[in-house]
Amino acid sequence: MAKNTSLYFRIVEGRNLPAKDVSGTSDPYCIVKVDNEVVARTATVWKNLNPFWGEEYTLHLPMGFHSLSFHVMDEDTIGHDDVIGKITLSKEAIGSQAKGLDSWLNLTRVDPDEEVQGEIYLSLEVLKDTEKINLRCQVTEARDLAPRDISGTSDPFARVIFNNRSAETSIIKKTRFPHWGETLMLELDPEELSEEGIVTVEVWDWDMVGKNDFLGKVEIPFGCLHKTPLLQGWFRLLPLRNNEIDAGGKLGALRLKVRLVEDRILPSVYYQPLIDLLVESVISPTEVEDSSSLTMLEEVTTVESRQDVAMTLVKIYLGQGLVVPFLDYLNTREVNHTTDPNTLFRSNSLASKAMEQFMKAVGMLYLHDVLKPIINRIFDEKKYIELDPCKIDLNRTRRISFKGAVSEAEVRDSSVEMLQSYLTSITESIVGSVDQCPPVMRVAFKQLHKRVEEQFAEPENEDVKYLAISGFFFLRFFAPAILTPKLFQLRDQHADTRTSRTLLLLAKALQSVGNLGLQLGHGKEQWMAPLHPIILRSVASVKDFLDKLIDIDHDIVSEVPQRAVFMPSVTVKEGHLLKYKTEGPQLLSRFAFKKRYFRLTSETLSYAKTPDWQVCSSIPIQCVCAVERVDENAFQQQNVMQIITQDNDGQTHTMYIQCKNVNELNQWLSAIRKVSIYNERMLPSFHPGAHRSGKWTCCLQADRAVTGCSRTHSAVTLGDWSDPLDPDVETQTIYKQLLQGRDKLRKKYLEIPGADQMAGNKEKINSDVHPDGAECNAQLIKPGQSAAARLLAVIEDLEQAHATFQRREKEDATSVILNP
Repeated sequence: MAKNTSLYFRIVEGRNLPAKDVSGTSDPYCIVKVDNEVVARTATVWKNLNPFWGEEYTLHLPMGFHSLSFHVMDEDTIGHDDVIGKITLSKEAIGSQAKGLDSWLNLTRVDPDEEVQGEIYLSLEVLKDTEKINLRCQVTEARDLAPRDISGTSDPFARVIFNNRSAETSIIKKTRFPHWGETLMLELDPEELSEEGIVTVEVWDWDMVGKNDFLGKVEIPFGCLHKTPLLQGWFRLLPLRNNEIDAGGKLGALRLKVRLVEDRILPSVYYQPLIDLLVESVISPTEVEDSSSLTMLEEVTTVESRQDVAMTLVKIYLGQGLVVPFLDYLNTREVNHTTDPNTLFRSNSLASKAMEQFMKAVGMLYLHDVLKPIINRIFDEKKYIELDPCKIDLNRTRRISFKGAVSEAEVRDSSVEMLQSYLTSITESIVGSVDQCPPVMRVAFKQLHKRVEEQFAEPENEDVKYLAISGFFFLRFFAPAILTPKLFQLRDQHADTRTSRTLLLLAKALQSVGNLGLQLGHGKEQWMAPLHPIILRSVASVKDFLDKLIDIDHDIVSEVPQRAVFMPSVTVKEGHLLKYKTEGPQLLSRFAFKKRYFRLTSETLSYAKTPDWQVCSSIPIQCVCAVERVDENAFQQQNVMQIITQDNDGQTHTMYIQCKNVNELNQWLSAIRKVSIYNERMLPSFHPGAHRSGKWTCCLQADRAVTGCSRTHSAVTLGDWSDPLDPDVETQTIYKQLLQGRDKLRKKYLEIPGADQMAGNKEKINSDVHPDGAECNAQLIKPGQSAAARLLAVIEDLEQAHATFQRREKEDATSVILNP
């Protein structure tokens, strides 16, 4: 049974941060680390002691983790960035909050002795003979130690301590992956065998000048050596002290939202009955009003979880090749239950959320193609634009004419002109994108158009069929992307205040376009009136666009199971990166990286000199066997990753690529791992350094072919719209939601008050006999009772399967302890 860990965190804002600059302010940003590995960096908020970030991330960590930390830094253009403080949350602390953590937390001081990482491989045993007793500690190696020197490495040595006796290994210079292979012996007195002391193994960084730096420790109760004569394996290094130094709020605070989801994933065969019920809900010719597994799921879905459930369902039905019937089923129920067309899809129903998540899952690359050039132009031009007379700040404008000070009227006229230009570009790009829109999106909109037209056939409701589509297309897809481009990966950084205001005004205008101009003049923001003419002129072209959008043959979408959202040969990610030049004479690191344009599809990773240049090289994705970070000291460069491939002869080849920042590094790592996630020849270990000057820079081994010194992280990815489909993980999520609402379903569908008085009129349900031999105990038929009984039986079967596997895990763990 596989384990799956997903970590959701949102860095909302900070408050009362200390001033680090001479100006009396700071330029704060956050670095996020999981077990001391940087996984994200927020944008810098300039000159602000109460910054708002609003950045959120999902990290999939199948191997689990120990701690999550947020380091708040002050960015300096000259010299090193200043450390303001940190917040560290243990996995246990996060997991103890069932609904997740959402609170303000005070920053604490950063203590170097707390900033430890890595593991050490030890073998401990007590040796007894007639003459003496020895505690033997074999110190084999360590990995992923914290860098303490300027070179990005350390000079580690290990020390074993017991009852004031100690012994040390030799010092290994300039490495974070030392191989000692040494045996340390401590001679013990016979009376010490009965003592309940602690065997401590410490790792230190040796410094020629000043005191040595602490790298971590392992503490093992001496009594463990009585129970397990030979204790051997990898041990996690722990801090010197576990008490953080609380500054009493003097360092400010962060508002964080953190949620941990840990699941044990059963083999696929156990989830198939639930998949069958979900599939049956959308393909069986039942009446729309009938209850089904899908409608019962919606009943037990909370408002907070509805978006996650919707995305999970979209992925399940994409995997089954039934996403269009699924959306049609939900939309038909929503439309049939709506009497006032003005309220259609206005709530956060499962149908609305499913359509939103569907568009993100299949349409993000399309959205990028349509919007990215215009968004980049807006960010580059940084125009001051404002229409609201209450917010016009003449001091923030550039001089428009040479006649003197700029008036409010001139600012307004200039703003209208620029907004009209931007809005025209956006509208023209959208209405001209019919052929770019994914066919599956077009078919889903065609079905939606049909259902709305059938329900609201009156002449006065002529526009409702258009509004239903444009409400999703413009209001819930394109407008939010314009408002917050970073959250849709259109930009790497948040917009500054000036650009953010421009984007907000454009998003408002595009919403009016999506509403076909029907609400113009009825709102409070009458200062938007100068844009009304261009909005009204665009209505006809938008309607024509929507007509063309749904003019598609339903059969063009091949409803076949897909293991990934990635379509063959569709570009997943592209951009300029720096490639390390490995051939020819060795160059200095700073000159060895050449700029190349990389393009990743579901089939290949290729690069060329420019986007339009002939491809220099192309790597088949099925040849990828590891995608990992590279230690900074390997090339004395930051944000370098390596792609390890294996050819048909079994020979491995490594390509080194440098990204411009840590977020771009993580995005590329995640994207390549996702498209190669089903590769069969993935490596279990790798070298985080490079083989240079006849040895690996990480572990100092001379043999180029020696086994890697660190574990690979092939399944650690960032969660986003491009996540591969994993039916088992997704069905487990649905099962958990149903399990939480099981009592509600049982009470509504299977329990009838006053059943004894109605006994004469009871009708028996045909008992459903399940694989475990259980039968349904319900006796009185209620609407949806049969469907509920089947669904509850499947939930109970899955619950029993989980219990069985957990019991086996405990038995196996006990067996390992008793029989090492």
